[in-house]
Amino acid sequence: MLGMRRFLPLVLLIGLAACSGKEVWAPDDQVTSAAYVHEGPPTITLVTVINNETGGGGHSALLINAHQRVVFDPAGNFKHSQAPERNDLVYGMYPGMLKAYYGFHARKEWHVVTQEVEVTPEVAEQAFQLTKNYGAVPSALCANSVSDVLGKLPGFESVKHSVYPKRLMKDFAGLAGTKTEKLFEND
Repeated sequence: MLGMRRFLPLVLLIGLAACSGKEVWAPDDQVTSAAYVHEGPPTITLVTVINNETGGGGHSALLINAHQRVVFDPAGNFKHSQAPERNDLVYGMYPGMLKAYYGFHARKEWHVVTQEVEVTPEVAEQAFQLTKNYGAVPSALCANSVSDVLGKLPGFESVKHSVYPKRLMKDFAGLAGTKTEKLFEND
């Protein structure tokens, strides 16, 4: 029994380490030079990746147009030399980079659903700060972290906390003024 007491803290420590996401921290100069200010209104866009065969949700992310446009890509795999990342917040979402981001996800097996809502500058900035400070997200917890962020924003109270991308997408669709688009690619 004494051996088990000594072994248990080690198991818990290893388990907690497995619960953290992969930390990525781009240098300040890269983040600063990649900053992109989009001329459009402040918005929050839920990005959901849907399996074309099963209809199941595969990934959730947030495109935030605040003082700069970024993507909160929790537990995501998108990497680009001109889009520096800090713990799942990807900077430099100018139109061509955003197209590359969507194209990375949309392919023969998957399509992308975007749901955009205009918000006040204050709400957009709050979303930016929450995602900036969120930290690295472990695999398979994308919808969990996105719904956690949305749950802290005024005007998103009807979006329930969820670990399922499609459930999150359904709740987001109920927000007033939501503009939905689908992107299909076959490469």
